Amino acid sequence: MAEDTATQALPMRLFRGVQDRRHAKELQQQLELIESELTEHLRFASPVADAPARYLMEAGGKRIRPMLTLLTSELGSGPNEQVRRAAQAVEMTHLASLYHDDVMDDAKLRRGVPAAQTVWSNSVAILAGDLLFARASTLVSGMGEEAILLQARTFERLCLGQLHETVGPQPGDEPIEHYIQVLADKTGALIATAARMGVMFGGAPAEYADPVMEYGERIGVAFQLIDDVIDLSPKKEQTGKRAGTDLRAGVATLPLLLLQQRAAAGGASDAELLGRIETGVSAIREGADPAMLDPEVEELRAHEVTRETEATAHRWAEDAKAVLEVLPKTSVRRALERMADSIVNREG
Repeated sequence: MAEDTATQALPMRLFRGVQDRRHAKELQQQLELIESELTEHLRFASPVADAPARYLMEAGGKRIRPMLTLLTSELGSGPNEQVRRAAQAVEMTHLASLYHDDVMDDAKLRRGVPAAQTVWSNSVAILAGDLLFARASTLVSGMGEEAILLQARTFERLCLGQLHETVGPQPGDEPIEHYIQVLADKTGALIATAARMGVMFGGAPAEYADPVMEYGERIGVAFQLIDDVIDLSPKKEQTGKRAGTDLRAGVATLPLLLLQQRAAAGGASDAELLGRIETGVSAIREGADPAMLDPEVEELRAHEVTRETEATAHRWAEDAKAVLEVLPKTSVRRALERMADSIVNREG
């Protein structure tokens, strides 16, 4: 399976902002050690479990969560065995959630490879995710009551976020506020936990825990909002997806929600575009060629709502950096600020 080049590129670019090249190399070595140990923790004696459980980990990924745990541990004494263990548990929890998400979304691709349920089955993919959740809980179980409680509350938020996304806004809910809360729960919560774990087990001052957790949640929302923009114009060789994958699947991303808002406010051209998109999505669900929505994808990509989505992502990133003001002005803080910027300036 081909290595995801983003797995190495993003960490190294950020770690160069930490003190000096030698220190950056040490952090990169810690990340590689986490990767190696993660591989070992995901081995199962049963061959029926082993291959699907390791499948998405071996597909690559940016490893933003372990990297963040390493960085926030630098606010204290830096990486150690407990920090690495926490980073592995968080990444394992993230991987587990991807198996479940892909089944619920009927996704065909993940990280440029066929989604797990298309290789095996829905049941196997769900159980593989459950196995990873179990292994993550096993890792955390020996790290103290505070870590166990944090992991449990994070898992609860992941489930609530998926549930709220599945059932959609209820009467009286504002759709965009509902959507942002889903992003905060499904993505922001786990990134926030990754940040807090680094403070907890790196021996950093306790007063840094809440700010870095808030920072993590905000960059998580920013990450997903930029994904909404990238979905409309991905580089297929990087993402493995065609432009507008979410749109064609009828997923209500922020550009579409903003278009709906404009149409409801009386925008005639917005309503006309929205109508064509909804008609196309319905036809695709009935078996029509997904390419029929190509013109609408291009039109939405060029629409002001997509620029507004991008601007919203940048605001969330700036808000994330703002909460770091309580931290000392060190290379670690600069690296965290650089991480927020890199997340919203990526192209895939």
